[in-house]
Amino acid sequence: MASTEGLVPITRAHLASYYDKYPFPPLSHDVSRLSSQIRSFANDLLDQHPPDQGESILIEEADGQPPHKIDENMWKNREYIEETIFLLDKPNWPEELKQQSTPSEVEYAIMLGKLKDKLHNILKFLEAFQVKNSEHVFNTVMTYLPQDFRGTLLRQQRERSERNKQAEVDALVNSGGSIQERYALLWRQQMDRRRQLAQLGSATGVYKTLVKYLVGVPQVLLDFVKTINDDDGPMEEQRYRYGPPLYSLTSMILSIRLFLSLSWTRYGARKLKREQLALLEEAVEVYTTEFERFMNFISEVFANSPFFISAEVAGALDASKNDDYKEITIPAGKTYEVLLSVDSVNSYIAWDFSLVQGKINMDIGFSLEFLSPSGDKTLMLPYRRYESDQGNFCTLMGGSYKLIWDNTYSTFFRKVVRYKVDCIPPVTEAVPSD
Repeated sequence: MASTEGLVPITRAHLASYYDKYPFPPLSHDVSRLSSQIRSFANDLLDQHPPDQGESILIEEADGQPPHKIDENMWKNREYIEETIFLLDKPNWPEELKQQSTPSEVEYAIMLGKLKDKLHNILKFLEAFQVKNSEHVFNTVMTYLPQDFRGTLLRQQRERSERNKQAEVDALVNSGGSIQERYALLWRQQMDRRRQLAQLGSATGVYKTLVKYLVGVPQVLLDFVKTINDDDGPMEEQRYRYGPPLYSLTSMILSIRLFLSLSWTRYGARKLKREQLALLEEAVEVYTTEFERFMNFISEVFANSPFFISAEVAGALDASKNDDYKEITIPAGKTYEVLLSVDSVNSYIAWDFSLVQGKINMDIGFSLEFLSPSGDKTLMLPYRRYESDQGNFCTLMGGSYKLIWDNTYSTFFRKVVRYKVDCIPPVTEAVPSD
């Protein structure tokens, strides 16, 4: 494995020099103009009809500052877009507008349908951006991890964790949870992912056990993931450079949502005017255009950002040569056993072994047993002969597990086995740091 001596985690100063190459072209002045006009229309609706409790909460949110974090703003934009699409969906229109009893209302209905389509398209664009960015970060981290069964297991753990998170979201939706409640859950899940990353870097929580398993991970990576989201850490430079235009767009879509919400509840007393609808149409057009432009820009910045040192420099591509492998000799007619103690259900027992071959290719028997507290044995993995094998087993119960290499069938030949085994606890959900 190549040396990482002299390398340091990417700092805010490093990122600042990188971001100097990527200035964001300012947003259109129409963003601030239209946001102000839309909010003015909303205030007019409140003059004669004071807000109810739910509207007061929405107004307070619109009057406040957008979240500081870039990723939280992305989630907020998704939430506000989806809430606005909900209002633009015909079943949620005011009853009078649903009837389309006048030529103007027929025209309005067509226009509202077009606005809904525009917002739906930008919502899908944002969802795809978030998925792509998440995969990019995870895959970049994975390039630093040993490229053997250990990395495979971490991928399996992540996939399992994501399935559990999706099941949690599905359960909320099926129980009638609101859009706001769903996005509050999604953001909590995002923070769970962030805490897991910090735990990996500082070797706390379940990662106290896991870090010993991640032999060969450059300390520079662990240091980086521990500090990436500090208040004055690397991500703060990103917020400083690119936060303001995103904050403006977050406020804009919230103003659009607020205006529509107030308009629908007051439609019987104050119907939409043509100039209001024209301004709404322009605002949605400008918002979707500028938000897409921002996401395309930030995607390029993220894709090329030097958050992590390349795997070649860090030497992770040679992780399979780490000295955490053991080498043992099993005489003819003998066995070799490794006993692992498993504390948690759904832990993984993992192994990677191969025979050191000479002039004659040879194999070795291998099996896995569970030992009950009373000493009873249960065969979990049937006996089979291998030249090499890499695999894992998800435990169904806690207790002792025995990995057995069997050379009893050999009369003359000893076998030299190079192996690595471990028990990886389940890390599907975040746990509090110690």
